[in-house]
Amino acid sequence: MRHFRKVVIAFIGLAFSLAMGCGGGSSPATKASVIASSGQNVAPIVVNSGPANFYANGAFATVTVCVPGTSTCQTIDGVLVDTGSSGLRILSSALTIALPRQKAASGSPVVECLQFLGSYTWGPVQTADVQIAGEKAASAPIQVLSDTDFKAPTACSNGFPSANTLNTLGANGILGIGATAQDCGTFCEQVQASGFNPYYECSSSTSCQAVGESIAQQVVNPVVLFGSDNNGVIIELPAVSGSTATLSGSLVFGIGTQSNNALGSATVYTMDSTLSFTTSYKGTPYSGSFIDSGSNGYFFLDSSIVPALVDCPNTSNAPGFYCPASVQNLSATNQGINRASGTVNFSIANAQTLFANTNDTVFSQLGGPSIIPPASGGNSISPYFDWGLPFFYGRNVYTAIEGASTPGGTGPYWAY
Repeated sequence: MRHFRKVVIAFIGLAFSLAMGCGGGSSPATKASVIASSGQNVAPIVVNSGPANFYANGAFATVTVCVPGTSTCQTIDGVLVDTGSSGLRILSSALTIALPRQKAASGSPVVECLQFLGSYTWGPVQTADVQIAGEKAASAPIQVLSDTDFKAPTACSNGFPSANTLNTLGANGILGIGATAQDCGTFCEQVQASGFNPYYECSSSTSCQAVGESIAQQVVNPVVLFGSDNNGVIIELPAVSGSTATLSGSLVFGIGTQSNNALGSATVYTMDSTLSFTTSYKGTPYSGSFIDSGSNGYFFLDSSIVPALVDCPNTSNAPGFYCPASVQNLSATNQGINRASGTVNFSIANAQTLFANTNDTVFSQLGGPSIIPPASGGNSISPYFDWGLPFFYGRNVYTAIEGASTPGGTGPYWAY
């Protein structure tokens, strides 16, 4: 039996403030994607079960990494396309070439921790030339995921399991092409005396101390290092009715930089300082909401119509998802900081029923609770609505990078 799970990236960007730009917006437009299938700025992506053969709603791309300035390269497929994080992360088990490690001022290797919702990644920062389609990011800091090179400190693991193997990550790596230029920004330039620190220097395999990391040395969104087409990305996937085995689409680099990446009539939804906008659902505004290709469903809490959207049993083939008795046709309204707004119609089906067909990996009606109510009862807070990969089916979804100039204004923003 294949295992299915949700992967929800926790934005490091939630921890610090960014300088916001302004974007324009008009009435919403939802239409079938027109796939840009060719061009030096276009990389094919596929939604399938991934290299571990258990993924649901995972979009995967192929990335080439090289020893900087050389022709010693390796092409790695099965890398998860994630607009909810920034930076390239590759499993050490998938990497066969030796990339130079980044060193702290002390001479010790720099190692990074990135926390997800329910798991974490850990591993040394290394440097690579990153090639995707016809684009190249030279000497980019990336993270190589490993449980064995260095022991993760308790402050990193936080009681959660690691996602540093193929069986736990479900992919050979993560291609973080989100709205930030780096994965941490000014927050990580200084050690935080209390709270989470993503960067460490490790004097031995078992001794790691938190360290400040300059912006230039942080794991970087590779798009910002491209010579052109470096202000954002577009994910283009066809519409899906129900479920299907696989789905092919395109990852397009740049917004308004070439004839194949025009903004067109898409509505711009600018982000706030936490890289979020507001989704209003059943009269409740959730100001911490976001669009994230690295999440494999719609994740939100709906206590108003329970038991219509009942949670799947933990002992089922779909724990963490919704299992309504019949398909629920729902709607919500997104609003950017620029006041652009639009209603999104979507449906949630029974995840147990969806997963019963083991030939399918693409599910347009997959969803689950953003925060599961405590078993002992009491109040549960749902601060966000997570528009995961099903939202991308049948839309061209734009992610503009912070501070970047685009035809829709200065990033960061989403547009669709």
